[in-house]
Amino acid sequence: MNWQKKEIGRELVNGIIKKYACDSLTAAILVRRGIIEGKDILFYLEDDMRYLYSPFLFKNMEDAVDRILDAKEEGEKVLIFGDRDVDGITSTTLLYEALKEWGMEVSWQIPTGDESYGLSVEAVEKHAANDGTLIITVDCGISNFKEIEAANKLGVDVIVVDHHQPQEKLPEAAVIINARVEGSGYPHGNLSGCATAWKLITAVRFGMQPFYKQQICFLNVVPVNEAYTIECIKLVNTVQTDKITETVIPGMLSFSETRLGSFLSGQQIFVWDAPLQKNQLKKIFGNGIEFNFFDFRTEAAKQFPQTAELSLLRLKEFSTIGKYSDEPQTEMDAFINIFITVLQHKNNFYGSRSSSEIQLVALSTLADLMELTGENRIIVRQGLKEMNKAPRFGLSDLFASQKLLGAPIGTEGIAWNISPLVNATGRMGRPETAIELFLAQTPQERTQKIQYILKMNEERKNLVASAWEQALPIARESLKDYNEKLAVAVSDKFYRGITGILSGKLAEYFNVPAIAMCLMPDGSAVASMRSARGIHLLDILEPYSEFFLDYGGHDFAAGFGIEQKKLPQFLEALKKFSCAMQFENEGEEESINIDAELPHEYLTPDILKLIDKFEPYGSGFPQLTFSAKKLKLISAVVIGKTEPLHLRLTLDCGRYKWTALYWKAEPKLNKEFKTGDYVDAVFRISRNVFNGAVTPQITLIDLKQNG
Repeated sequence: MNWQKKEIGRELVNGIIKKYACDSLTAAILVRRGIIEGKDILFYLEDDMRYLYSPFLFKNMEDAVDRILDAKEEGEKVLIFGDRDVDGITSTTLLYEALKEWGMEVSWQIPTGDESYGLSVEAVEKHAANDGTLIITVDCGISNFKEIEAANKLGVDVIVVDHHQPQEKLPEAAVIINARVEGSGYPHGNLSGCATAWKLITAVRFGMQPFYKQQICFLNVVPVNEAYTIECIKLVNTVQTDKITETVIPGMLSFSETRLGSFLSGQQIFVWDAPLQKNQLKKIFGNGIEFNFFDFRTEAAKQFPQTAELSLLRLKEFSTIGKYSDEPQTEMDAFINIFITVLQHKNNFYGSRSSSEIQLVALSTLADLMELTGENRIIVRQGLKEMNKAPRFGLSDLFASQKLLGAPIGTEGIAWNISPLVNATGRMGRPETAIELFLAQTPQERTQKIQYILKMNEERKNLVASAWEQALPIARESLKDYNEKLAVAVSDKFYRGITGILSGKLAEYFNVPAIAMCLMPDGSAVASMRSARGIHLLDILEPYSEFFLDYGGHDFAAGFGIEQKKLPQFLEALKKFSCAMQFENEGEEESINIDAELPHEYLTPDILKLIDKFEPYGSGFPQLTFSAKKLKLISAVVIGKTEPLHLRLTLDCGRYKWTALYWKAEPKLNKEFKTGDYVDAVFRISRNVFNGAVTPQITLIDLKQNG
């Protein structure tokens, strides 16, 4: 294995230390990972939800809000239609809770048993027959063309709230909210389905406020040498819609000769320190113009008294978000930032409701393997923070069932212990059980649901174990047909709900993309795909879309349905396609990127503070990887019951002796290293939680004799 520690410029590291007031190790890791621009660094060093993007950056969000508010006003019947996985379950739960909170007549439905993914014509017809007039799909809908067409014919509007990759053509829904749709306007394309639904919820809450859709104009005058710069910005729903800047020398231009008159006409004009602004405008244009302002500094002082005497210039210096801008921060930037902050604070936008909701949004983001970049980092960090502080009903019961209550919960704990339990309900055909758990109002109800979920999870494990024994030889045999670049396992013995797990295990085992396909009794086949080595799965599926009953997903996890009679032709085409597949770094020696080399004095439990600082870890942001030299190997114990066996080592790091796990490494003991040797190591650091006890632990990636 090739150890790679990227060379970085000391000047760049020092610049980050100075600008963002962080320590040298944090700055070095950021630089080594290519996180050097303020707009990106923000999401690694901050966790306040006010830094999340406005939901109204979605160009269609106002249309969705208006349609839901109309349904509320008219007492319409609304159906929420979700999906059977964690993302769909959490999306459905949150939107249902919100609509019920708003007093709306709402029901929910998700595919159960062997029902196919996505909205069904049957669900549309049933809702219409029940006098329903609005359907909101969550975590699905972007590929439901015929179902939405059926809804349109029946006079039922459909709002699609989805995050899956759209096809070239979009369904004719009333509104589509999907950050992956070209021209959506939203700056972050990796939201989970639940996060997208939550954006809609927060937008509707905003829509219930008196300032919804109101255009507000902000004006600020700044002296510049002998002239004055007058900056005006228009905001609607916290999103900038227009802007002008005029630089005027007093006495050189009349007010009517500038663009200010037409821009300000009929506007609510907000300023900071009205007497000062009026005085400066009087110097520029004389006494002939009367301005009517709202002095927002007075309003801000009600929420934040310390701002009462501050100028915008001083406010700019105190702005946290301002330091992350790669452009010089202006007084107007500070004005807009304090306006949005006051608005959020005054109306409790991120209060107790959001503290509960963000937990499910975080769970969905982790379970659906969304990239942990941009605002997803704040979503997950805040969600984990709230889970550790006061887990919401349903989650607290899941934690208790896994003996995790009171122990620190991080991304690893969610991935290994919680997501599989919730997903088990969908895999076993009863996803409604998880929604019922999250919505249950009594401990007795939740206990009953938990017991059922635990039982389903055990059944799921048994099915996976049995299917794995069948799938492994089939997939191994398939490799030669697909040029050693695809592993394909097809059987009528696989249980439909576990094809996702099977394809994931096959992809990991063979280190190539994998397909696990279940042949159904009705003559169809349902397949799950998982990627490996950088292959984008939708690039494989899209050329053969005419074969499929439906298909979709993400670049690294996808699925499709197909008629069995078309299967031989599709698989033959796939064999030819595999010839042209190319893996990332094909033919190169396996390498590992090292974030930092740690001196022995850093190798104490205090290093966990750094690990915590960079949480969350996952897709797009793997765990920190360290190296250290000349560690003494004190002891080595072989662990495990089946081949390959593992090692539990003890490493002397000076002030602290670490327990280190080295997976599948038993054959290396006494050959590549032995007890008493001094070794160099590449490793990750985490917490081990066992029976409520928490201890720091090293997981080794590679180990070599020193020198």
